[in-house]
Order: sequence, then C-alpha cells, then structure tokens
Amino acid sequence: MSAGPRVALFADSLLEVNGVALTCRMLEDYARRRGLPLLVVHAGPETRPSGEGGLRRLSLKTSALHLHLENDLRFDLLFARHLKMVLESVRAFQAEAVHITGANHTGFLGALAAWWLRLPVVMSWHTNVHEYARCRLPAWAPQWLQRKAQAWSWRGLALYYRQARIILAPNPEIAAALERDTGRPVHRMPRGVDCELFHPRKRDRADAAFTVGYVGRLSPEKSVRRLADVARALLQSGVADCRIEIVGGGSEHAWLQANVPQARLCGVLKGEDLARAYAGFDVFVFPSETDTYGNAVQEAMASGVPCVVMGSGGPTSIVADGVTGRVCRKAEDLGAAVVELAQRPEFRRRLGEAARRAAEKRTWDAVGEIVWDAYRRALQQRAAARAEARCVA
Repeated sequence: MSAGPRVALFADSLLEVNGVALTCRMLEDYARRRGLPLLVVHAGPETRPSGEGGLRRLSLKTSALHLHLENDLRFDLLFARHLKMVLESVRAFQAEAVHITGANHTGFLGALAAWWLRLPVVMSWHTNVHEYARCRLPAWAPQWLQRKAQAWSWRGLALYYRQARIILAPNPEIAAALERDTGRPVHRMPRGVDCELFHPRKRDRADAAFTVGYVGRLSPEKSVRRLADVARALLQSGVADCRIEIVGGGSEHAWLQANVPQARLCGVLKGEDLARAYAGFDVFVFPSETDTYGNAVQEAMASGVPCVVMGSGGPTSIVADGVTGRVCRKAEDLGAAVVELAQRPEFRRRLGEAARRAAEKRTWDAVGEIVWDAYRRALQQRAAARAEARCVA
C-alpha cells in the first residue's frame, strides 16, 4: 500500500447516475489502481461497511424523512443519526484529512466529523446549487425574488466552503468567485472521460435521420425545454427527417413528451447502451447554463460528436466554438447552430473529429493527481500552522 495521505471522502453522490457520482467513483478507482488509502462515505440503501486494507466504503442508509428535489437529489433530515458510526469509522481508518464534495447531508456529516476529529478539509465544487434556488422557484415569482434567492444561497455556500483549507473547482468562473468570497486557495479540477467506452466506433445506426441528442437530468435548471425550440427550428428550416433523442430522467419528462413531437425519450442509460446512444447522435445539444463542468458534453466529444452549448457555465471551458462545436450566447441561437450543422455535413464531420482528439487529452489519471496533490497541500498547511503556533507559544 502506498504511503499517500489517508483520506475520508464524503461523497454526496456515488451510486446515482450523475456527474458527481461519476467523479467520486473515478477517484475511488484511481486510489485502487495506485494503492492509495481511501475511505468513501456515502448514502445508500443500507448501512454497512465494506472493503479492506487501504480502500474501504461506508454506506449509510437514508431515512424516509427527506426533502425531495429530484430523483437523485434528496436531503435526509435525519442523516446526522449516523455521526457516531462515522466518527468510529474515520478514527479506525486513521484518516488524516477529509474531502467533502457538496452541501448535502453527507457533506454536512463530513464537516461534523472533520471538526470533531480536528482534521483538515479539502472541498470540491460540483453543483451550482445557488442557481438551482432560482430555477426551482414558481414561474410567477418576480425577478427580484429569483435574484435574491440565488444571492442568499451563494452567501450560504461561500460560508460553508470557508471551512476548507483548499477548494477544488471545475471552471475558471466558479473558481474566481469562490476564491473571492471564501478567502481560500482554489485550484482547478477538470473532469476526465473514458475514451475507450465512449468512442465513434460504437455508432451502429442504420437510418439516415438527422439525430440531435441530449443526455442529462430532465429538470428545470437544465433548461431542457429549449429542446422544443431546437426541434421547431429544424422543421422550419426544412430538415424534416430528424429526431431528438433524450437520455435521462426527471420532472420535465412529461412536458418534453407532450411538447417535442420528434422526441424519443430513452430513459436513463448506462455503460454500452449509453455509449451507443452518444455515438448515434449527429449533434449533441446541452442547453443548461447552470452546469459547473458538463461530463455529458465531454462524453459526447469522446464519441466524435460536435457539441452545441450555451455561452455561460462549465461547458464553455470544454467546447471551442467553431473547432469542436458551437457556443451560443443566447438561448435563441441554439436552434440556428443545430440547423447550421444539419446543413453542413462536412463541417460537422470536422468538428466531430476535433472533438474526439480534444477528449483524448482529458484523463481521469490527471484529475486524480490534482486531487491527491490538494490532499498533500492541505496536510502541509496544517503542519505549517501547528509549527507556527508552537513558535508563538
């Protein structure tokens, strides 16, 4: 086993199908391959420890008393009941640092454990929860209330993230904001992609229909209703043989089914089924402006598919306009960008090939190195602070 830092990772998603869960599983896999000691604490269907040696898991059962935001977004109001078991597990593991991935019930438990055991904290930013506060308000809510909800949520999150010695953030915009409002050092933490699973050779479509794809949660903050505008633009431009393939689940499923006549709603797909879906797209559209990175965008690029994204949010740090896809300043531009790619197949092919080349440079090993370097820095900072305190005394 390596002499790397002994870390307890409190993952606010691990078993679910979303970007946070994928990232946490890839960090666990990195630790396994490198022989690094890691304890992963997460919510699950039952309470039980598993694993042995340097790589372990602690699954904690969620209660029926929770706030339900989406199928994979819940806040267990009784999760703190597991604190005693968590403290015992973290002590037994001899953790030297705690990594918290978000402001949910698992993250709060990690914060309590770190405070109780006086362990340094590394925090990573994965979800723009402050923007969810605005998007989840009723449609009749005035603009000033939406702005206030977002601002108040951001202040609360900034206060929460101040407990970290080091913060990891996925894009330059959120990194700058966190550094400004927490006063903590912030390092960039991009995401990797499995270029063997997601590959152009997985394309096995037999028909010639122009296919626009979307993969992700079907929820308001993802702005998935804009897919109806894309479908309308295709029909108005004369691209009649087309369809919109939508992969994912969520509260907007019924609306999309009723309002996008060309839509084929595939539900949640995983593994090879998901890889074949990506490779079958001609264009990938990601209308969200709240995503901090956009794992789905990167998976589409690895599949050799050009991506059309909005001009704000994490995907702008992934997609190069006119090189690997199109970046739209306004929501109304999404349809025009897709129509352009439908009508220019050679241009579309070049963008897809460039997207694949760009994705091949983004590995999970590089992400793991960034994260474990942050762990080492956090321990060095604590050691330096203790040495300074002894000198003062």
